[in-house]
Amino acid sequence: MNHPPNPYMSCIKACQSCATACHVCFAACLKEADVKMMARCIALDADCAAICGLAADAMARNSEHAAAICALCAQICKACADECAKHEADHCKACAQACLKCAQECDTMARVA
Repeated sequence: MNHPPNPYMSCIKACQSCATACHVCFAACLKEADVKMMARCIALDADCAAICGLAADAMARNSEHAAAICALCAQICKACADECAKHEADHCKACAQACLKCAQECDTMARVA
């Protein structure tokens, strides 16, 4: 059975990649020498991964709320990217990049939808 292509596939993939990067960063931050210093990063990683998963799911099912969810996702991704950019760890740098890409994709999706 052939399904029509989802017009949001690029954004869905960015959300999924971002969620994965956030999970990796979250786990790695917990292993840092000064975990307390990473507390905000860890919290934002969790929030970002959760909203990215919700956004990807909403777009996949063409939810009427997908644009609003993506707008919120973009805000949270930007906050996570800003926090991760403050840290030198490779996992934080990778997470910041994934968050910025996702924020751009979600901003575009929210405006177009």
